[in-house]
Amino acid sequence: MIRALYSAATGLFAQQMQLDVIANNIANVNTSGFKKSRIDFQDLMYESLRASGKSDGDGKSTNGLEVGSGVQASGSQKLYSQGPLTQTENSLDIAIEGGGFFQVLAPDGAVQYTRGGGLVTDADGRLLGAGGYLLEPAITLPADTLQIGISADGKVTVTTPGNATPTEIGQIQLARFINPAGLKSIGDSLYVSTVASGDAVTSVPGTDGLGRLRQGFLESSNVKVVEEMVAMIQAQRAFEVNSKTVRAADEMLSQVNNLTR
Repeated sequence: MIRALYSAATGLFAQQMQLDVIANNIANVNTSGFKKSRIDFQDLMYESLRASGKSDGDGKSTNGLEVGSGVQASGSQKLYSQGPLTQTENSLDIAIEGGGFFQVLAPDGAVQYTRGGGLVTDADGRLLGAGGYLLEPAITLPADTLQIGISADGKVTVTTPGNATPTEIGQIQLARFINPAGLKSIGDSLYVSTVASGDAVTSVPGTDGLGRLRQGFLESSNVKVVEEMVAMIQAQRAFEVNSKTVRAADEMLSQVNNLTR
């Protein structure tokens, strides 16, 4: 019964973590480029009360007797399924249709990654990505830019006064990872590479397994509210059952304590 109390407590904690992940998914349902998370569980150690194959009194082999000690969260991972594209008609909004990440340069010189494609410019005309960081490779718009064009393969062109022919001023590159689930989320819709994700492989959009760009669109969150609501109900019911297990074990212990000769 003491074992039951501890096992049920691990279940309560695990479902609380599940609810925390679901809450974060729902909170970011309108965050551009957001990717939902999933938490994975694994059972804890088992106590072997009787070894498998041990002979009983009649010389027959028997199954083992093992009792587990509960559950724990083994990890969480981002699910990088494609989110729906929303048209914005803003020339600096670009969405990735397929795999890959935009690259931005943090103040410390480290390259970070994002799916958010809402670009802006600073006072010098440089394109900025998520977190207000410089797009990598850097692209600077001329001061007299009239119109901006971004092709599906990432070529950036501008139209200036007196020049009807668009001029190419830069090339947007995307990065991909052998294991994107291993990227570390750091907030501001940004990720950093880890040993688990592997090093970034960069190329132009539409090549090497990378998606193509859509100008005037933003990728919406891939969170489906109905799915999250169902998962929330499941977590709530699992929490409720584990709490009943705690109550049942406590009542059994109370009855044992009240036994009299």
